[in-house]
Amino acid sequence: MAQSVHYEVFSRKGAKGGWTMIDVCNERQSAIDFAQSLMANDQATGVKVVKETYNDETGDFLSLKILEDGHNRMKLAPAQEDAPHALPCFKPEDLYSYHARATMMRLIPDFLARNLVTISELSVRADLLEKLEATGTLLQHAIQKVAVAQASSTSQPVQSIIKSLLELVTKAFNRVYRDERNNVFPHVKPGAFGPLATRLAEQPDGAYVLNGAIARHLKDAKGWDDKVFRLLELTGEVPADGKGALLLLGSVDAMIAEVLAGSAALHELIGAKEDLGQALTSLVLLFLGQEPADGQNRAGLLALTKHFADDDMPEARTAIANRIMAEFRSSKRLCPNSLEDEFRTLRRIANRVVLGVGKYMSHEDLVAAFTLRSRRLVTHETLGQYMDGAAPDEKLERLLFVEDNVIGIENKRHLGTFVLPLVTAANFETHFLNAKTPPLARIQRLAQLQARLRRTGLPDAQRQELANHLDRIANLVEIRAKVLESIEGKPTSAADKATTVLRLMTGNMLTEGKLSARARDMVVGYLGRPGFLTGYIAQAANQGNPAPSPDAAMATLMETLGKAGINAETGLRSIAA
Repeated sequence: MAQSVHYEVFSRKGAKGGWTMIDVCNERQSAIDFAQSLMANDQATGVKVVKETYNDETGDFLSLKILEDGHNRMKLAPAQEDAPHALPCFKPEDLYSYHARATMMRLIPDFLARNLVTISELSVRADLLEKLEATGTLLQHAIQKVAVAQASSTSQPVQSIIKSLLELVTKAFNRVYRDERNNVFPHVKPGAFGPLATRLAEQPDGAYVLNGAIARHLKDAKGWDDKVFRLLELTGEVPADGKGALLLLGSVDAMIAEVLAGSAALHELIGAKEDLGQALTSLVLLFLGQEPADGQNRAGLLALTKHFADDDMPEARTAIANRIMAEFRSSKRLCPNSLEDEFRTLRRIANRVVLGVGKYMSHEDLVAAFTLRSRRLVTHETLGQYMDGAAPDEKLERLLFVEDNVIGIENKRHLGTFVLPLVTAANFETHFLNAKTPPLARIQRLAQLQARLRRTGLPDAQRQELANHLDRIANLVEIRAKVLESIEGKPTSAADKATTVLRLMTGNMLTEGKLSARARDMVVGYLGRPGFLTGYIAQAANQGNPAPSPDAAMATLMETLGKAGINAETGLRSIAA
């Protein structure tokens, strides 16, 4: 796309005078200097410089105002005139600070991704700054967003903040353009960055010049992975000098951190993934310094993994840790098609990421992120889809699976509000009372669900109420089917009947509550029948190989009674010889 650029200088005289174009320049700095000289010599009450970019293909001009100054451009109250601007930055050098770079990354992420550059590279490359200006409204919109955000916490007018920010950005751009013309940024070949860092370490603008040299070195990188690899290669040139080493490592670490903070760059580094769960797993592996299985063709990723394994690059590791936490806190599902896969993936990632808890990631922040993600999953829509089409007992089992995987007391309490209506609903009771499966199988199913429910982290009151409902249904099933009554009616000895009931109780076949209490009463009754102990020892002798002694048989009985909830004192007092 062919383009030509020129700069038009406008001036204004008087408070109500209109703009008059008085000159056209081919060079940016010449136009700005001329406009500023008009103001300095009182030849105008207002000046502005407009950059005009002509597109030969479309025949259109793109106009962008790069400077505006004037004595009466806007009217402010005296107090506001004297008030200092509530700006995040006060001089061009402030735009290179960590917080300023982070803000700019959030404001123009698409521009950075399209041009495959970090904000540190952009801020020292004149060609890219020219390109950013040529986009028209992108830069102006970014400045306006900062001004509006800043004005919300101050009494300063938005227009005043915008003007100050424009002046600040213009000064920063002009500095880069001037330094580019004066060859301030050296062309450095690999192997010479160490001596350069040593020389620049004593200069106040050393980091600025070094970043310019590194940006030139990265200019022809073929992608993000290649860029990371080239940056990490520079760590092999770190000088022995302490200040020079800190300067070079700091610049490399900061640029890699900016790469990792960008979505497009991360996507290229870790490769395409099926869903967020797989992508997040790859990020965690990278953070822990564990090589990915599919990273053979990505030299930059592998090199970065080794540095992370050695606990190098603290700013870069902080960036990847922040990205992981941001993904945990996001509303995007890890596995959109399956809630079970969602929880299994979340648990698998959690088991890995806790290994990295420390100076880059706090345990409290991690728990808070998992709690937030759990809260977004415990909703009517999500749980409704998960339980859709399942039988009542299967629905309960699915909710208990969810409870086992969510984090946070409040989330568990909220989940309990889904479980209680399900268990107390008429169709849940009908499912167990009228099912075609054998009664004992239905009772055992209720006992299994109750046992899982009693192990949950639901509030005590909810847990006890739900357990009682399951026991009540199991008791109804047993009474209708006469399971215990049929054992009593068998023409067998008291020892045989007690053994049968104990087998049900110790085999988790009965729910805890009224049903188990009735079964215990039956066992205690069998213990007191004449000849029980003699019959039990004989039964044990027939079943054992070799036959146990009477003392061993008695010890086994006491152990079994304890598992069934009958203490030794009650058992010994009840046993009849």
